[in-house]
Parts: sequence; C-alpha cells; structure tokens
Amino acid sequence: MSVKIGINPITWTNDDVPALGGDTPLEICLLETRAAGFRGTELGGKFPRDSAALAAVLGGYGLELVSGWYDGRILEREVEAEFDAILPHLTLLRDLGASRVVYADTSRGRHDGIFQPISQRPVLAAEDWPAYGAKITLLAERMAEFGVGMAFHHHMGTIVESDAEIGALMQHSGAAVGLLYDTGHCAFSGGDPEALLARHIGRVVHVHCKDVRPGILAQARATDMSFMGAVLDGIFTVPGDGVLPFPRLLRRLAEHGYAGWLVVEAEQDPAKAHPATYARMGHDNLRAAAVAAGMTVEP
Repeated sequence: MSVKIGINPITWTNDDVPALGGDTPLEICLLETRAAGFRGTELGGKFPRDSAALAAVLGGYGLELVSGWYDGRILEREVEAEFDAILPHLTLLRDLGASRVVYADTSRGRHDGIFQPISQRPVLAAEDWPAYGAKITLLAERMAEFGVGMAFHHHMGTIVESDAEIGALMQHSGAAVGLLYDTGHCAFSGGDPEALLARHIGRVVHVHCKDVRPGILAQARATDMSFMGAVLDGIFTVPGDGVLPFPRLLRRLAEHGYAGWLVVEAEQDPAKAHPATYARMGHDNLRAAAVAAGMTVEP
C-alpha cells in the first residue's frame, strides 16, 4: 500500500475570507506547491472549473488533482436534488482522475457559523440521526455509481463536528459514506484524534493533516471564540509544528493498510505564516513521519 502527499491551496488563499491571500495568483500557488515537493493539490476558488482547462493548468506544473470541497445541503434537500446540484463538481473531479469528493454538510448556515462563537452552531436532534444516515447513504451510493466516492468532512460549525456526532453518522450510515479524517477539526471540537481514528479507521478514505497550537486551542475553547477568529489567531499549523501525535496516527493508518492521499491543510493567515515556507515544512514533516510509520510514499 502506498500514499501520496498533497496540499490544499488554503495555505496561500482562503476562499471563506478572500482578503486572506486574495491577491496571490494561482500560478504562484501551483509553482510553490510543486517546489515544496507535493504530488497534488485539492481545488480552490481560483482554479478553472472546465475539465480541459484545469487539466492543462495542473499538467503545466506536474500536479494531480487530489479532490475538491463541496458545500453540501443533504439535510435540507432530497437526494435527487442534491445529486443534481453536485453533478458538475463530481464530473470535474472524475474527469481529472480524483476518486473522492470532500463533502461537508453545510446546511443551516455553516458560512455564517464560522464567524459566530463556536457554541452557536446547528445541531441534529438524536431522533433525526437514523433518517439522516439513510439519506446520506443513498447520496453516497449515487456518487459511487457515478465514479467518485464520498469523503465526508466533519467540520467546525456544522451538524457533524464532534467525535460523538461523527460516531452517530458512522453508526447510522452505510459503507458508501467514507470518512474524511481531519486531525485539526477533531482537536478544535474538543475531541481526541487518536481515539477517533481508532474507532472509525475502517471508514477512513481521505486524510486532512493539520496540527494545532495548544495555547490558542485552549483559549479558543475557553472563550467561545469563532472558528475564523481562532484561525486568524493561528490555532492551526502544519504537521510537526504543533502538538498532535502524527507519528502514532500515521502508524495506525499504516498498520490498517491505508492507501490514498495525506493532505496538508493548515488554515492560517498567509500574512503571518509565509505560504511557501509552511508548505515545504508541512511536506517534509509529513513525509518523514509517514516513512517512519512504515508507509510507502509515492514520489
């Protein structure tokens, strides 16, 4: 089994807050992605959405398309309507060879939520989980039939944020609903990244690797800071620059035979965290930890 190391362009430019790196050209992002040693990149807001154009742009830098985020609304929509809405996105991913879509359910106002105190977010009632799980399973099965599997992203400010909510999703959904395991979001939500991975490793299909700065994490939770406020204060950083136990996490993934992408996704203010510097640091730290864990890393 082998892994590939990719990055998310949020290192350079933030789609939620365009003022963060909004003036950085896509060409700089891709040039520095390649120079840092990454095999591929996830989508960002500056990427072309035409398959041929995107293939030409990425090919010019020798990069693969890893995946791409999608703001889902399956809680609020019927399955057919949600599949129709995401179909152009799935088509782009499939055309470029990406096997997974980063799917987060942003129903009930995720974008507003990231600027509100972390306690102020949508929550799904306990009795609603069975129906929700069945519904999202149907959507994931439709995606799989089309050729792009679901990697469900637990995310701050959404109905699937905490370890308990991830557990409820896994319990009530079928195998087609793969889990995107995000170390940083787990930690920020008050969870335990090692315990979460141990419980659900059989469903993990995609991995976002972000580290946390413990002082800012503690302050953010103690003061009910907003998600974006914590990001701007520097809660996240690249693997190896914080306190999360990436050697142990990667070793567990290796022992389970994980094969796929490990993605550096460290949401920071590029004016404070020089993108090229942190991209190279993230790549080198993650690659070294993966090799030490027994993984075969594709060059």
